Amino acid sequence: MLARSDVLTKPNKAMRKAMAEAEVGDDVFREDPTILKIETKVAEMFGMESALFVPSGTMGNLISIMAHCCNRGEEIILGDQSHLFLFEQGGYAQVAGVHPMPVVNRKDGTFSIDEMKRKIRPIDDPHQPITRVISLEDTHNACGGRVLPLAFIEEVSAVAKKHDLVLHMDGARLMNACYALGCPPGDITRHCDSVSMCLSKGLGAPIGSVIAGNKFFIER
Repeated sequence: MLARSDVLTKPNKAMRKAMAEAEVGDDVFREDPTILKIETKVAEMFGMESALFVPSGTMGNLISIMAHCCNRGEEIILGDQSHLFLFEQGGYAQVAGVHPMPVVNRKDGTFSIDEMKRKIRPIDDPHQPITRVISLEDTHNACGGRVLPLAFIEEVSAVAKKHDLVLHMDGARLMNACYALGCPPGDITRHCDSVSMCLSKGLGAPIGSVIAGNKFFIER
């Protein structure tokens, strides 16, 4: 077994056949039936209104954060061992001017809810960035592929709602979490406002990710 990366899976013969025979169209005009079909399927799986196919997980996370953070200087709370914080070239800062506020990840991929609450910015101080997004990662890459407890996701979501914040799920390996928990994807994402899932992480696809959320989020 090759354990050095989760992107080493390759399409099997049936997948290659499906690719070769896939009906295609112009995706610019939203006329590619295969793309539309996978977007619809993923949205339904996640219990979301809409979905969008993108080339990579890095792009999926970046444009998700950009869609949620409409102004430069807004802030995202995320784990200090999260893929978004450690890698992806800090795209949200480079491209969108979004400021990261890290919280300490525990070994199981979670973090302290109390610390997260302390990191939410006061809304009456013009000198500070504006907290807009909380991001989770499931399964958690740097924490050894740990699966986040559903109760933890629900607790983070409750805090996000109380403070009118958005909860984004970096679900690059979300299907691994579903397998480990023995639950459908919607059980994990039902407390999230958006999710990004890689098709190339353990699912055998050579490329691609899908982001999902409400219609306004996807249109934006």
